[in-house]
Amino acid sequence: MPIFEFECADCGRISAHVMLGSKRASRPACPHCASARTRRVMSSFAVVESEASRLANLDTSRRPDESFYGDSRNVGLWAKKRAGEMGVDLGSKFDETVEKARTGKLIKDME
Repeated sequence: MPIFEFECADCGRISAHVMLGSKRASRPACPHCASARTRRVMSSFAVVESEASRLANLDTSRRPDESFYGDSRNVGLWAKKRAGEMGVDLGSKFDETVEKARTGKLIKDME
């Protein structure tokens, strides 16, 4: 389903609109102020990073912000990076434990 975003020239707000068939050629009115002066804008998008690139870009010399801890994929990431920097091999058991923690299986196993 084609969803496009439009910015209002009067109030500056961005709104999303489903544009089917012949409606694609027209510009919708702003749902916030009813202005007809809207223009289509580029929608935001997500960039997916591989674990290897996330690990390479992680700076272990500074403390991560709170959002770092809210992402379950980051469990063990700091430890992996730091161990690699120190030349320590934590072994496959560590990797298995990290993977269990990331998927929530570690907590289930502890119950």
